[in-house]
Amino acid sequence: MSTQHLPHPVLPFKYPSSSSTSSISKDSSKSKPWRPFTTNCCTVENQTVLGNFSRCRPTRSEFSKKIADQFPSFRRLSFSDLSSTSSTRITEDLAHSFGSGLHAFQLSELRAITQNFSNNFLLGEGGFGTVHKGYIDENLRPGLKAQPVAVKLLDIEGLQGHREWLAEVIFLGQLRHPHLVKLIGYCSEDEERLLVYEFMPRGSLENHLFKRISVSLAWGTRLKIAIGAAKGLAFLHGAETPVIYRDFKTSNVLLDSDFNAKLSDFGLAKMGPEGSETHVTTRVMGTYGYAAPEYVNTGHLTTRSDVYSFGVVLLELLTGRRSMDKTRPKIEQNLVDFSRPYLTSSRRLRCIMDPKLGGQYSIKGAREIAALALKCVSLNPKDRPRMPAIVQTLEGLQNLRDMAITNGQWPASATPKSGKNGANVKGRREVRAGTHWKPSPLAPSRKG
Repeated sequence: MSTQHLPHPVLPFKYPSSSSTSSISKDSSKSKPWRPFTTNCCTVENQTVLGNFSRCRPTRSEFSKKIADQFPSFRRLSFSDLSSTSSTRITEDLAHSFGSGLHAFQLSELRAITQNFSNNFLLGEGGFGTVHKGYIDENLRPGLKAQPVAVKLLDIEGLQGHREWLAEVIFLGQLRHPHLVKLIGYCSEDEERLLVYEFMPRGSLENHLFKRISVSLAWGTRLKIAIGAAKGLAFLHGAETPVIYRDFKTSNVLLDSDFNAKLSDFGLAKMGPEGSETHVTTRVMGTYGYAAPEYVNTGHLTTRSDVYSFGVVLLELLTGRRSMDKTRPKIEQNLVDFSRPYLTSSRRLRCIMDPKLGGQYSIKGAREIAALALKCVSLNPKDRPRMPAIVQTLEGLQNLRDMAITNGQWPASATPKSGKNGANVKGRREVRAGTHWKPSPLAPSRKG
């Protein structure tokens, strides 16, 4: 089954994001005004943290069997506590389960630190709501240091928003790692649902790769980001019960001031298979261009599904192209399909390297990453490497200095040079700044 025949699942929130990539979702991807949560009940299926929701009220035993066993510290929370009329009880149970690890904020506090969610403090918006910058001073809460924060207001008009809110609290309330964004607290007041995260000053990887106004990321910085994101996924997959991230993409990789990568937005995360099970079966959700084909076609989800998505992001880091780009010629719109013929030869690979790098990249490093990406996006999930092996491979490329531009491996005209009136100087092959030199991938060439 192709992605075109799928229903339109929920557009995951992007912080901050302007991606035109369509999501595999049932809800509209248009930004919606913040509205109160009005759904009456919710349920769980198939080992997911708040899996697929229905209109019936689940029993306490269903929760105990499916969720509490996977989250021992969360045993007190019952699905009867998750209805729209029990926000006070939700807050009490979350506070009991996470203690001082998470702060239960009052809505008035969050209004104050964001100047009533002013548009002047808007960081981003998506199908699930808006994110605003706020600043916590030392007087707001005892034991909470003064710091900037990002406050996400979830539009929970439908079931998906409430599920994502609670999934994020459950996962990030228990998972702590240098390459996962830190959840500071939450707010469940009346019918409002909000989340408070550490502020990531450099925004998302998506913005740095694809925004025209952004300065191009240097090769070393791209490699650092890839390693950090890989470590985050390796941590999730290495848990006693693996956590499948399910929505790995550039807009969900956030960057701190030193370009350290941290994974964000765990609303679609799911507990992996246990015991003799090889996969979990779930409703197909995620983002077109990043979702593994076997997951799109069957709903079978494994950690290897995340590996596929990671391979797509590696290709985006190499090429500066989006995973799906409808503005390009049809043959180039799907990055994985377009790039495959170029990934097995250094000579061909340089034809699709991001021109913004201007040849300032390691020849060997690019070749190794291309080979790694090709393994990650293999159509056979068993042929994909595991995340610890990916981390090891990437870390081994950090000290390479064989730059393409200094080794004669970058077309001279591919490096933008200013001539009179700022015009590009023509070389042996004319390549305008911001475009790719593209011979046919099927043309014969010597092995590079």
